[in-house]
Amino acid sequence: MFSLRSLALVISSWPLVAAAQPAAKPEDAGMSTERLKRIHESIQRHVDAGEICGAVTVVARRGVVVHFEAHGLMDIESKKPMEKDTIFRLASMTKPITGVAVLMLVEEGKIRLNDPVSKFLPEFRDMKVAMPRERAAGAAPAPGAAAALDFYTVPANREITVQDLLTHTSGLVSTVSGGFGAKLAATMAPHGPGDTLASYVPKLATIPLDFQPGTQWAYSGAAGPEVLSRIVEIVSGQTYDEFLRTRIFEPLGMKDTFFYPPDDRRPRLVTLYRKSPNGLEKDANQDGFSNKTYFGGGGGLMSTAADYLQFAQMLLNGGELNGKRLLGPRTVELMASNHVGDMFNGKLGRPAHGMGFGLIVQVVEDNVAAGLRVSNGSFGWDGAFGTQVWVNPKEKMVTVIMIQTQVAQVQRDFENAVMQAIVE
Repeated sequence: MFSLRSLALVISSWPLVAAAQPAAKPEDAGMSTERLKRIHESIQRHVDAGEICGAVTVVARRGVVVHFEAHGLMDIESKKPMEKDTIFRLASMTKPITGVAVLMLVEEGKIRLNDPVSKFLPEFRDMKVAMPRERAAGAAPAPGAAAALDFYTVPANREITVQDLLTHTSGLVSTVSGGFGAKLAATMAPHGPGDTLASYVPKLATIPLDFQPGTQWAYSGAAGPEVLSRIVEIVSGQTYDEFLRTRIFEPLGMKDTFFYPPDDRRPRLVTLYRKSPNGLEKDANQDGFSNKTYFGGGGGLMSTAADYLQFAQMLLNGGELNGKRLLGPRTVELMASNHVGDMFNGKLGRPAHGMGFGLIVQVVEDNVAAGLRVSNGSFGWDGAFGTQVWVNPKEKMVTVIMIQTQVAQVQRDFENAVMQAIVE
């Protein structure tokens, strides 16, 4: 079992060597020292092409860290080198942490996966589903209705459940499905500057669902996980940030993971860039989705590669790290099992075949059909700014890549470089 102490020793020893070297002999974990160098080569190609400013990558296999390296720059203008303890905006890589928080309370018997959301938030009882209004070609929309929002509502066939939210099958504000929810959210559930989960989440119940619950997979990028975060608050009696800090981050030793960076950590925050016709440009909003009062479980956290490795290694270990057990092994198996059949295939830019979706994580069911280099049974998620985690039980391996400009090919090249370095 990989321990927090061993990771701490790994990280603390790195500055003592002239160049980044594997902390444990990769050959002892069935990997090639020489082939692991290709990780840097693959990342550097994207840096040289001006697609990303830099990255931090970490690989652990068979309970030891075999690769941990910073690449490129954390700030282009000042030419500040990327450091291994650089802090990144996780965006949607926040979601697996939210999934663990919910499942911890499931294990305690305080939440059931089939519980209706209205059990905790009565506002979500009697939800409606938006249906597009059929019109003859060339006909005008109904009076007062914008053409893009011409719909009527019908009652939901059943209530949305906790599991619907965890599997993105609720129909609640499906941000990339082309449904009505995302178009209506700004007017029906506007975010206020001082909003908290308690003040905002009930507003989401006013928005009609994009489809009947359980009938489709459509990414509820913010709303679904935010409702889950609010349920955690209600059940635990703690604010969501406090629950995560006391129940997950502190037990796992994740000292650099938070919703908003303390002043003393801000110098370690990587600059956020966006792609433009003129290359990488500094984003005007350097805090991303992070907020001092709104602790959204869908994308608000910041963290380091080393911190997130500890979280992911806990999952690989069956819910335990360094003597601290957050989940039972069977619950982790449930989290990493496909709950949606074929509905996830081809969605959100994923392969058309070979993929499944668990409890707020994607699952590789057939890597050949999916055209992916990670092993069958691998599970994880990524973030809008390019962060990604894979937990690979078959290879007893965890991989984390942190970048801050979304370039999918960087992730694919990292996956390939890792897998080709396995030699036994």
